[in-house]
Amino acid sequence: MELLIVEDERSLAEDIKAYLEVPGTRCAIAGNVREAMDHIVDKPFDCVILDLGLPDGNGLEVLRELKRMGRTDGVVIVSAKDAMDDRIEGLRIGADDYIVKPIHLAELAVRVQATVRRAHFGGQDRLQFDELVIDLPGHTAEVNGATVPLTPTEFRLLRLLTASRDRVLPRHVIAEHLSDDPEDDRVQELAYAHMKNLKRKLAEAGCSDRIHTVHGVGYRFSA
Repeated sequence: MELLIVEDERSLAEDIKAYLEVPGTRCAIAGNVREAMDHIVDKPFDCVILDLGLPDGNGLEVLRELKRMGRTDGVVIVSAKDAMDDRIEGLRIGADDYIVKPIHLAELAVRVQATVRRAHFGGQDRLQFDELVIDLPGHTAEVNGATVPLTPTEFRLLRLLTASRDRVLPRHVIAEHLSDDPEDDRVQELAYAHMKNLKRKLAEAGCSDRIHTVHGVGYRFSA
């Protein structure tokens, strides 16, 4: 899971990152509107934790840009108690949820997880594609009731593919899930190796062929 924390108070941003960055989750931090714009242009996120009071503008500018781009990143607004008008405007524009400062990290984590489930998985914790069942909180996959021995990285790839199901997932997006330097040839090769292993393990478990290679572009998971 890829998260973007847009927060100008660095210590708070680092606390949020430390709490949310469990295995399988990566967090990027932006301290102002400009940095946030650079991040969202660079790649999509599962969820953006968006502070509204930023030093170079209102966080709603970031939300408006996401919607202008036609993006489906989940958005959880973080706001001060006296920012009711901005919260209402944010929800009107398309934010998924909001939380009022001071932040309780456990509550924020639950709201982020719920937002991601709604945005990508229809609110479900378990996804089923005929004989393939994916347990999102448990980080496990089963085929015909038997657990498939996936590594954490292979499960992350499977989750990423299902989040973009029936759409082509570019190779550079997959590489970004493995490294901060997706242009590194070794990362591209590593991504290919993990994808190959994932497809092999699913096939050996008796799963129908759902991960298709789109030559020169990336991969598509067929639901």
